[in-house]
Amino acid sequence: MSEFNLGQSLKGVPKFLNLNTLSAGTLAAIFGCTGPALIVIGGAASGGLTHQQAISWLFAIYFFGGLLGIYLALKYRQPIAGAYSIPGAVLVAGALTQFSLNEAAGAYFVAGVLVLILGVTGLIGKIMRWIPLPIVMGMIVGAMIRFGTGMITSIEAAPLIAGSAVVVYLLSSRYLKKVPPIVSAFVVSMIVALLLNQFKMGDVESGFITPQLVMPSFSLDAIVSIAIPLALLVIGAENAQATGVLMAQGYKPPVNAMTVWSGIGGIVTSFFGGHNANIAGPMTAICSSQEAGEKKEGRYAAVIVNGTLFASFGLFAGVVVPFVSAMPGVLVATVAGLAMIGVLLSSLQAAFSDSKFQIGAFFALIIAMSGVSFFSVSSPFWAIIGGVVVSLIIEKSHFTVKSEETKRDETAGVEVV
Repeated sequence: MSEFNLGQSLKGVPKFLNLNTLSAGTLAAIFGCTGPALIVIGGAASGGLTHQQAISWLFAIYFFGGLLGIYLALKYRQPIAGAYSIPGAVLVAGALTQFSLNEAAGAYFVAGVLVLILGVTGLIGKIMRWIPLPIVMGMIVGAMIRFGTGMITSIEAAPLIAGSAVVVYLLSSRYLKKVPPIVSAFVVSMIVALLLNQFKMGDVESGFITPQLVMPSFSLDAIVSIAIPLALLVIGAENAQATGVLMAQGYKPPVNAMTVWSGIGGIVTSFFGGHNANIAGPMTAICSSQEAGEKKEGRYAAVIVNGTLFASFGLFAGVVVPFVSAMPGVLVATVAGLAMIGVLLSSLQAAFSDSKFQIGAFFALIIAMSGVSFFSVSSPFWAIIGGVVVSLIIEKSHFTVKSEETKRDETAGVEVV
């Protein structure tokens, strides 16, 4: 991997800033700043936080998540997007009814430290080298397929808005070669939604709010209930998904570095009442997809766009939240599903094109699709565990072949992390 050269990376951004990278980065930001932000706001309200504390939470995860993505994209010139764990927000929302914000912040801090240690020791990189690629890709399909099915259910819920997006996407793919079809689909569906008066402004308070500092306090119960599951979510859900989609698109993601910076992000955000800033699975999938352009070496520019919008959203969360909440959910769901088509296709091919680890990959797919959650840890983590266990039982001989291939790659100096 080439040494970090900030000047050279920054110099390449204007070269790769085009309609594809701009649209992919903007779409990823719209996706991340709509439904997920409302989950945080709802969780803060149910957890008894004030509006100011909720906005500080949003500031922490979006501002530092955006900066994290920009830094890693420039350093590695890969579309590694930063945000936060959406399942983690749900986990934290339930825990806030039992613990004070200061105790929760202490648990966030500990979760960040745990993730940081796993990255510094290189343990995550070693594990990812050992886990078979088809199983990782099966998990990606299972975890991301909800975007595809969400597109179809959106057509049922709002046929004019969602249907127009799908039809325009298909026609643009066929006839408009110079315009990314996702852009045409988004613009037309936005116009249809406006004509149907589907943008509804809520009663959310609006105005610039200064982020609040939160001093962590440490409770063993909070650490067990929040820190450990949150650390597993960051590693087993977000980082694993991002790593998988990057591999599916032909990148060699820096797994250990992604883990280290996810840990640092968790430590920093804890002082503002935020549960973690880490690598983002869905946003990385959008920014690394073919929708971000044919030149894979330039797709990192989409993350620069996404990260800039994320950081701006976090900084001005108190002002923009009411406008974001007005956007129809079916519009966002449909366009996000269209953006995931390339990721899902490449992941399916990587999961089932080879004869090895097929049963393990299948179990990884269906476990991730099921959405099960054990011990507050969501399905992507258990999909990898289940897929590996199944392959160890039924396809054990395939691991011997994989081990020999990995040794040959390391001997030849091939970068596998």
